[in-house]
Amino acid sequence: MKITRRELRQIIIQEFKKYKGKSDNPCWPGHSPGGGDPKEPKTKVGKSGKRVANCKKINETDPPKGTGKKPKGSSRRLYTDEDPSDTVSVEFRTAAAIRRTLAKKSFKSKSHKRQSQIINLIHQRARAAYKNAKDPKTKARLKRAYEYAEQKKEASKKKTERMRKNK
Repeated sequence: MKITRRELRQIIIQEFKKYKGKSDNPCWPGHSPGGGDPKEPKTKVGKSGKRVANCKKINETDPPKGTGKKPKGSSRRLYTDEDPSDTVSVEFRTAAAIRRTLAKKSFKSKSHKRQSQIINLIHQRARAAYKNAKDPKTKARLKRAYEYAEQKKEASKKKTERMRKNK
């Protein structure tokens, strides 16, 4: 006996009604079977081997600004750049590169809070690069960069403490 997609969906909905009440939607609130896209299957094979509703969240929008979450389908992984005008390109491969970054006009024009964030970012990246380096020369160069970033981070912390005392 062959079953059409429509018949299969009706069977699944009937089964869900037994367990979830009288609603036509077998999924949670804010979800629909297959997400409403006609190209997507309405069901999928579940852990038990039986077919279950392929519930997808509906009305997905970009996350609100300030949450730090990336929009759906975005390839950005590190952070969301919510204000591109506030961007400072950073270098962290050598201590000299870090000095150049911290001497940039785009860095110096930022508030102390933003500068601290950038210094923290440089520190984290230099630390990760140093820990992952295999070549001894590269590791030595990155260690100097990491130590310089550490000094700048500590100096930034001290400045923050001074600013808090003056309030």
